[in-house]
Amino acid sequence: MSARAFDAIIIGAGQAGPSLAGRLNDAGMKVAIIERHLVGGTCVNTGCKPTKTLVASAYAAHTARRGAEYGFSVAGPVQVDMRAVAARARQVILDSRAGNETWLASMPNVELLRGHGRFVGPNIVEVDSEHLTAPRIFINVGGRPLVPDMPGIKDITVLTNTDMVALDVLPRHLVVVGGSYIGLEFAQIFRRFGAEVTIVERSDRLIAREDPDISHEVRTILELEGITVRTGANCIGFASAGADIAVSVDCEETSAPVIGSHVLLAVGRRPNTDDLGLQAAGITTDGRGYVVVDDQLQTNVPGVYALGDCNGQGAFTHTAYNDYEIVAANLLDGEDRRVSQRLTGYALYIDPPLGRIGMTEAEAVKSGRRLLSSRRAMTRVGRAVEKGETLGFMKITADADTQRILGAAILGTGGDEAIHGILDMMNADQPLGTLRWAVPIHPTVSELIPTVLLDLKPTDG
Repeated sequence: MSARAFDAIIIGAGQAGPSLAGRLNDAGMKVAIIERHLVGGTCVNTGCKPTKTLVASAYAAHTARRGAEYGFSVAGPVQVDMRAVAARARQVILDSRAGNETWLASMPNVELLRGHGRFVGPNIVEVDSEHLTAPRIFINVGGRPLVPDMPGIKDITVLTNTDMVALDVLPRHLVVVGGSYIGLEFAQIFRRFGAEVTIVERSDRLIAREDPDISHEVRTILELEGITVRTGANCIGFASAGADIAVSVDCEETSAPVIGSHVLLAVGRRPNTDDLGLQAAGITTDGRGYVVVDDQLQTNVPGVYALGDCNGQGAFTHTAYNDYEIVAANLLDGEDRRVSQRLTGYALYIDPPLGRIGMTEAEAVKSGRRLLSSRRAMTRVGRAVEKGETLGFMKITADADTQRILGAAILGTGGDEAIHGILDMMNADQPLGTLRWAVPIHPTVSELIPTVLLDLKPTDG
């Protein structure tokens, strides 16, 4: 069978794919971009866009309930219309997806092919029985929720984040299995919508990759809103309980299961690489199915690259986009960009949010450096006091010898935005004094960052 020739093939139209197609198109290359399901990937269709839309609706409902604290009242209790909430999220998805599709359609050298792309050779991709070939192929297939074979899971209906963003009914009692970023966001969202919520987490604390003080404060924030948290769950299993679902938490005979009307499984994600024909192309994957890439995102097969969630180099929309930037800069701009140059920041979008960059304090201590650290409660941040949102704190860890910031966390109102001032200084490899002498705007959360730097003291670690 003869193959249609292109200058480049992109498998998957997620965050990195369309942007890369645009750069290649502008360079005059003939490009095929293949998408088997929905243009826009996880972020647009089941991730960032709809979930943060739900966060916004939940925040509005929560603020309305607190009206008396701000000097106003609403007539009667706040009522949440889940159909309207879901419709709003759905419209954001549709608008974003349509924007991506319109953008791709405007590229004269790019052809969007609808179908399942899989390798049949090192430089040949099959799409619905048609063969395509190109000297450069880019894998951008993303990931999906992990649904492990847990006891009883096949006997019940579980929801994933994909199901949650489309849910137009309010669960009576939502049991969230998994106490990490996705699970915690949905737990607070649906608690604010009016559901009873229980979080079940196998580890002895929530978001175990963070420092213990962050985990403790996040738990406090959630519990203050009436969310039940069950950590140390060593025997998670499922069983039908009439119309409900019984979720076992531990193996003690006297331990009663949690009875919920709905169960959200949020225990991780897996790459969409199991049906790409990677073996036919000789492309190496690791034990979890992630495509193995080098520091410039090339696979072991010449001319084949992997970008985004499927390469194990980052699980965020912004890291997927940076993958595109690295590849485009190296291929088209004559640069030498590498993944190892990237400082990855991220956020947990509960309210108040957590913004994070660099090492945790525990990681910094383990590194053996001489450290400086500082912490400031949000009760001492004027902007937080003015907004009536004083939960959380900010903290910074620095290297006493190099005078560089090693890591920072801002858990508090505006933390997801304020963290960027620190991220930028770290990315520019600037010493503490550079940020110390910045003159930030008042009143903001960011204005306290120089003050936190002034409070840096040697640690005992």
